[in-house]
Amino acid sequence: MANKKKLIWQVPFLVLLVVGSVLIIRQQQNTPYQHNQGFIFGTVYNITYQSDKDLNEEIVAVLKQVDASLSMFNEQSTISKINRNEPVKPDRMFIEVFELAKKVSEETGGAFDITVAPLVNAWGFGFKQGQMPEKQTVDSLLSIIGFKKIDLKGGIIVKQDPRIMLDCSAIAKGYGSDVVARLLRSRDVKNFMIEIGGEVVTSGISEKRLPWKIGVTKPTDDSLSVNQELQTILNVTDKAMATSGNYRNFYYKNGKKYAHTIDPKTGHPVQHNILSATVLANNCAIADAYATSFMVLGLDEACKVLDKHPELMAYFIYSDKNGENAVWFSPSMKSKIIE
Repeated sequence: MANKKKLIWQVPFLVLLVVGSVLIIRQQQNTPYQHNQGFIFGTVYNITYQSDKDLNEEIVAVLKQVDASLSMFNEQSTISKINRNEPVKPDRMFIEVFELAKKVSEETGGAFDITVAPLVNAWGFGFKQGQMPEKQTVDSLLSIIGFKKIDLKGGIIVKQDPRIMLDCSAIAKGYGSDVVARLLRSRDVKNFMIEIGGEVVTSGISEKRLPWKIGVTKPTDDSLSVNQELQTILNVTDKAMATSGNYRNFYYKNGKKYAHTIDPKTGHPVQHNILSATVLANNCAIADAYATSFMVLGLDEACKVLDKHPELMAYFIYSDKNGENAVWFSPSMKSKIIE
């Protein structure tokens, strides 16, 4: 009898629970997906998210904050002032990226290094084009390159040499994607895909009620970015993804190809076998930084770093001993590969 009474009391609650769940699901299905796009950090952003409100104004505002902190092309940004040795107290965003960059530098033995800017400029990439640098120029610049030659002390950046310049371009787009993701989550947006210049953060499901699928472009010499042939498609739901490759940023000099990724240790463009490095991580700044690091390290050394970081997933397209394109990926990446 007591069990029967208990059951009678539970029925209304179960009905309310079922009805409430149905209403929530219906509301989620009826909530539209917004599509915002624009231009930031010298590249294009595309953001899709499920919300009753168009949040583009807020998105642009936070992206401008990142630009004001980390853009080398913004003369009034925090990083530009630091590079000119002007007295400036780094903002919260700069400090967050600086500390993250130092950590990745340490974990990769200096393969990732935000002090590489003078070498990038000398080789003709960055904010000026130039001739191939002389050996003595490269050697001279190497003396001021090194993540251990800068530090954050008492809330300000301290350089061992005033000629040291910082370049956060290999982490800023990923960080920008993370910042937008934080904004959307703070507005209780559950389903979204953020893409800034190829760096991606996703959550939940797409407009088609399916997991987010992101393609990895096949690496062919494509300085005009017209090649859209895909090597594979990955399920990137609830992950961040970044890809680094030398197949779109390069130039030829005297018949030799020079990639845009500079090895901070040698001072020269990398000549390793990785053509494209795609990294999945829990945040995009991390994915962005490690993707660049792996391009510098090459396949064998990159795999050693991955052994120490099981939280990272990587998909490498590389040139094998016969000069043919081949693929290597982390065992944990296998479940993410759709085709």
